[in-house]
Amino acid sequence: MDPSRLIFDFDRYPYLTKALSGTGGRIRTESEDFAVTEVPAYRPSGEGEHLYVFLEKRGLTTRQVFDHLSQELRIPEKAIGVAGLKDKHAVTRQWISLPARYADRLPQLEELSGVRILETGLHTNKLGVGHLRGNRFEIVIRDVVPEALHLARAVLSELERAGVPNYYGPQRFGLGGRNPLRGYELVTRGKGRGRPWLKKFLIGSLQSLLFNDWLALRMERGLYDRVVRGDVAKKHATRGEFLVEDPEVENPRAAVLEISATGPLHGRKYFEAQAEARAIEDEVLATYGLDREQFRARKGARRPLRFPLEEAAVEAVDRGLRLRFFLPKGAYATALLREVMKKNPEADGPGDADEGEV
Repeated sequence: MDPSRLIFDFDRYPYLTKALSGTGGRIRTESEDFAVTEVPAYRPSGEGEHLYVFLEKRGLTTRQVFDHLSQELRIPEKAIGVAGLKDKHAVTRQWISLPARYADRLPQLEELSGVRILETGLHTNKLGVGHLRGNRFEIVIRDVVPEALHLARAVLSELERAGVPNYYGPQRFGLGGRNPLRGYELVTRGKGRGRPWLKKFLIGSLQSLLFNDWLALRMERGLYDRVVRGDVAKKHATRGEFLVEDPEVENPRAAVLEISATGPLHGRKYFEAQAEARAIEDEVLATYGLDREQFRARKGARRPLRFPLEEAAVEAVDRGLRLRFFLPKGAYATALLREVMKKNPEADGPGDADEGEV
């Protein structure tokens, strides 16, 4: 197995809109050019033992906020809740939760440069990963080609029709895209040293690379908007999953983005594919000399092959374009930007983002 395959490279994956030209350009040229606002699954009820905090952060990872809360404010890390991790190189607004008994320490959070508290409220439960509907993005692409507005509209129209390939973006793979290689070493050679959350993240990065390879293989074989026997398909409206027994019956629904195939994040407990679909998954594992049993330390999950694009709009601004759109939880804005720009959106950026847009 070639170890270089374990280093993330966005350019090796196929485009859905390859027949349409891209805008080119650069993102994150200025600090305000990349803004993300979390859309919660529910709002704080006004009573309960947990304090929900809606905060704005600039130039910080969610992990850095966690570390400040636990190390400087002496709030136990296990008591802190978050719905998702947000990008470092952006203006991001997200919810966190902490036990209400620590409310008097909250003003000290703003002592962390780049953090501003926007809203607080009480609720009955701790905020958990995935407790959000999605994220709204407002992103400026600068130094685009002259006809960029027309090109972007054409790409967005196709993505609204067919959905966006649900690739994990560069933020998932660490500096130089090398986290999957470190995760591979953990999976194949043993537990190793390091903080538990870091080891979990590194193995998750390997899972993400395998998913991206699976998605690319499906696209190359004309199976992007189709299902095969044994697929675990997701209903986009309800998020329910079911096993595909008769592809001829289900493919009309796949063609109109009502359902999509899902790919594996291998672990000890998840809805496993069968028949032809399972063979495709095993083909990806075999490329790296891996098997499913090596991921039993992780819980496992399934991830849809594509996601619907909602609330998309684009307009011309000075030296570029401003895109606005909503993405469901777990989707990466860079997967959409890649289709619009026809390049790795982070190729000219900071290159050291280390968290996903969950």
